[in-house]
Amino acid sequence: MKAEISDMEFDAIINSVNSGKADVGIAGMTVTEDRQKSIDFTDSYTTSKQVIIVKNNDHVNGLNLVQRFQNNFIKDSRWKYITKGLKNTLIIAVCAAALGVILGFLTAFVRVTHDKNHSLGFLNAICKLYLTIVRGTPMMIQLLIMYYVIFKSVNVDKVFVAIIAFAINSGAYVAEIFRSGMMSVDNGQFEAGRSLGLSYRITMLFIVLPQAVKNVLPALCNEFITLLKETSICGYIGLNDLTRGGDIIICRGSDKSIWRPRSSGQYFDGSKKRRSHRNYRTFRLWKIYFFKKSEPVRKDNLRLHFI
Repeated sequence: MKAEISDMEFDAIINSVNSGKADVGIAGMTVTEDRQKSIDFTDSYTTSKQVIIVKNNDHVNGLNLVQRFQNNFIKDSRWKYITKGLKNTLIIAVCAAALGVILGFLTAFVRVTHDKNHSLGFLNAICKLYLTIVRGTPMMIQLLIMYYVIFKSVNVDKVFVAIIAFAINSGAYVAEIFRSGMMSVDNGQFEAGRSLGLSYRITMLFIVLPQAVKNVLPALCNEFITLLKETSICGYIGLNDLTRGGDIIICRGSDKSIWRPRSSGQYFDGSKKRRSHRNYRTFRLWKIYFFKKSEPVRKDNLRLHFI
């Protein structure tokens, strides 16, 4: 028997055991009555205690940039977490975008055909239901349902599950992008093709669609960028993506400044009077503070007020 170890988010451990995706979950987990209702705990094999940790300024300040890079990136081959995560992220984003374009185009074609010819009513109703559900629910919920519910009894690769989930989500948005592009083409183009004896399908594919693609190409590029960033939630199903790879390295004691940008806080100043416009509450971004690591964040700098 070969043990396969999967590093995942703490919140996903219990769901993985319940769904059968994992045989055993190992973590520093507190035994509670609610958790005992769904999972079984072994006898306690270790006793831990809470401690307070502080930053070791002497150690950090004594290392230059090259030494910190080697300590955080080269040591123990930690760079492999980043390269593996980047590979999974690109595979998921590219494959999901390609499938989403195909699914979105078919959905948009059905809806545009219904708008023009009042046909395909049943398929149009299914497409509208698909768009409403997918665009109205969070991407994380769709990914969890896809992995822990739909593929619960099937042992499939997590990358494949992520591709399917993100493709379905992206297809709903691409469908509306294609639909808006098709509807933006002047109706005279469609009528000209039909007057020349071309069929509806030929007219749409060779006259309307090329002009629509030119119009929606910037929006499709934006959709791919959004899809690429949304893959950062793959860690909730135990998939090692780019974000998860960085989190693993940070949890091993690495310097966060190597992996993440310096934290910046955006705060609102409430010195101005409250005002409203058409019953909407508005905010004014008044000050942006960039704190260095050596500067403590004072509580009197944190101010959040309505205007």
